Amino acid sequence: MYSLLLSLAAVIIATKLLGELARRFGQPSVLGELFAGVLLGGGALAVLDAHDPAIHALGELGLFVLLFQLGLHTDMRSLRRVGSSAMMVAVAGVVLPFGAGFLAVRALGIAVIPAVIAGASLTATSMAISARVLGDKGVLHTREGQVVLGAALADDVIGLIVLSVVVALVGGESVSAMGIARTSAISVGFIVIALAVGRYAIPPLFRVLDGIRAKGSLGMFGISFGLLLAAIAMASGTAMIIGAFVGGMILHPTPQRQEIERTTAQIGHLFVPIFFAVVGASIELSALASPSILAIGAALIAVGILGKVIAGFAPWNFQGNKLLVGVAMVPRGEVGLIFAQMGLSTGAITPELFGAILLMVVVTTFVAPPLLGAVIRRDESLEREELSGPEILAPDGPRQTTVGRKH
Repeated sequence: MYSLLLSLAAVIIATKLLGELARRFGQPSVLGELFAGVLLGGGALAVLDAHDPAIHALGELGLFVLLFQLGLHTDMRSLRRVGSSAMMVAVAGVVLPFGAGFLAVRALGIAVIPAVIAGASLTATSMAISARVLGDKGVLHTREGQVVLGAALADDVIGLIVLSVVVALVGGESVSAMGIARTSAISVGFIVIALAVGRYAIPPLFRVLDGIRAKGSLGMFGISFGLLLAAIAMASGTAMIIGAFVGGMILHPTPQRQEIERTTAQIGHLFVPIFFAVVGASIELSALASPSILAIGAALIAVGILGKVIAGFAPWNFQGNKLLVGVAMVPRGEVGLIFAQMGLSTGAITPELFGAILLMVVVTTFVAPPLLGAVIRRDESLEREELSGPEILAPDGPRQTTVGRKH
């Protein structure tokens, strides 16, 4: 208990200070939290042991809160509202990086399952980072911003399904078309059934629970629902993160969502930075000095950037700035870290490959904001539109954004 208390105190102080420092340099706070873990981990100060069971469990709770928050800010109606252009960008942004990344690392001598995880880590898009940059540049409400947000939302759903398939394969499922199809069917079936049942059962239940006036009770009931759905997801053969994400999505349209969001955000201030710190502490700094690992990291970075940029040109019927759309899809951020950490925690990838994937996540997250700013500055013809739509999660909490054209 003594070492656990010291580790938690160090994590909280370091993640908050370095997270704020990252923000002051115009970067998302998650990067500061990640570097805090690197600093505290075995490769540096050796204050935080990422393999300690208690620390690992707290990090997994942080992962649950992160995915539950993302679900709370995901409106399924917005996926339909943004139309075919966003879906084409999303699908291309998953298929191209995944296929190219898998082939690239296989060519560098990586086995099939680790190569699948490396390719899967390239499918993610950090909606929080993209939305923050677009909003800061004043183009979030343009047609391009609309497509980016819709595609990023779809990327999250597709990426979580890909990740659940990877987790099942790591757990011993055969790498075959039938095995992948079965695992995908379980994941998709769980999402469809949970959303269908939750749409009708949860709103009246939370209307009843709303009558319980004990302070904070409603928010805790919401989190408990997410925990229950995460457990059911694991029991059904899919990933915990699918249940956490879908639990948040089910609660999104309920009138009690704001109170649940407040409670979740307060809990997240503790647990989410622990997750990122554990990810950072898992890095073997010595491994990054290996030429072979640096080569894998460079290949993943190149594929990760080019794959998303090319995906921005997928919707042939879209007349806006396709380069802007593609560049806005580049940052992997916290979602890419989730993929890497899942592979490492299951033993499917080595710390060396984890370091290469993490290098890709950090570089794509760092380069995206200045690249996006340069593309926006060069396009003086960006059409400004008044749009309306969902609320999404910005890097440091919920903020109002808009998606969908006003008539």
